[in-house]
Amino acid sequence: MALVALVSLLILVQYLIFIMLCGAQRGRSGLAAPAVSGDPDFERAYRVQMNTLEQMVITLPALWLSGLYFNPEVAAGLGLAFLIGRILYRNSYVKDPAKRGPGMIIGFVANIALLGTALWGMVPHLW
Repeated sequence: MALVALVSLLILVQYLIFIMLCGAQRGRSGLAAPAVSGDPDFERAYRVQMNTLEQMVITLPALWLSGLYFNPEVAAGLGLAFLIGRILYRNSYVKDPAKRGPGMIIGFVANIALLGTALWGMVPHLW
């Protein structure tokens, strides 16, 4: 489970970086808090941050359940796929939101696989 823990920490560090990038973009834009609209560059950075948070609500519990009940190495690999998908998502979204698809799909598929492997691994323990 050490790999699952490491990947969890990497996902959290990635999110912390996204927070800092969003904050830096707010500073460059001159957009005063609590406003979240008015500067397209900030809005894109903010949406990346918030969408990543929304996805992490699924990813982190599913990562641990998959690691505990299915296979820690598979779970860690799927967690890394999510992490890579988020990098691609962010890099695409801040340039052109219409091109965010590949990164979003990688993260979505990783989440579905984490949920599926967690469920598959848990079923024998239910009876």
